[in-house]
Amino acid sequence: MPLAVDIRKTLESAERRFLLDVSFRATTQRVVLFGPSGSGKSLTLQAIAGLLRPDEGAITLHGDALFDSARDIDLKPQARRIAFLFQDLALFPHLNVRQNIGFGLRQGWFNPGARRAHPQVDYWLDALELRSVAGNHPAQLSGGQKQRAALARALVSQPRLLLLDEPFSALDSALRQRMRRELLDLQTRLDIPMVLITHDPDDVAAFGDQVVQVSDGCVRETQTFTGYARSGT
Repeated sequence: MPLAVDIRKTLESAERRFLLDVSFRATTQRVVLFGPSGSGKSLTLQAIAGLLRPDEGAITLHGDALFDSARDIDLKPQARRIAFLFQDLALFPHLNVRQNIGFGLRQGWFNPGARRAHPQVDYWLDALELRSVAGNHPAQLSGGQKQRAALARALVSQPRLLLLDEPFSALDSALRQRMRRELLDLQTRLDIPMVLITHDPDDVAAFGDQVVQVSDGCVRETQTFTGYARSGT
């Protein structure tokens, strides 16, 4: 994955001063940022997505500068073509599944019609087995269905990179295992690069072709594994 991150950001509040100083180069299609809560993983993902402006440094994807303080480049989130799957999924409660997915289209829909067909939306309804609940609202969905709906909304715009913030933390153990398998299969089929953040070693085992260990705002270690080495066999 041609993603390179080298950024610094200072955040201050009445209670603490936090320095984010992160540098790594992704060398695989699946990268896991691993570390405890409060270590700077989410801030790093937000910076890649364009939701947080670093004080200095650079972020490049496929050779394109997303952010470069020296050259005064800071692309808007929409221009980066990066999908972000938030920890709380952020589904719109007043929209049904079809409408939520439609909102993820790059050209954007404003309150898309509840039954309006769109080939890209229909494709993801079928690909993620959501056709039967297309007319349901988030409150009517199971945890796994919500996860798949949020993932479909992230992928419908054909992003260049998928970012996932603790995607399985709200699921029970059995559902976490199932969703890991589904996401791994989907990412392999689509061959879309992804960066996933977690503090769960099971996520690292499933997705950590490259593991970037983050602690206290800094990268402490970067490891790259083959599937054989990662499985521990």
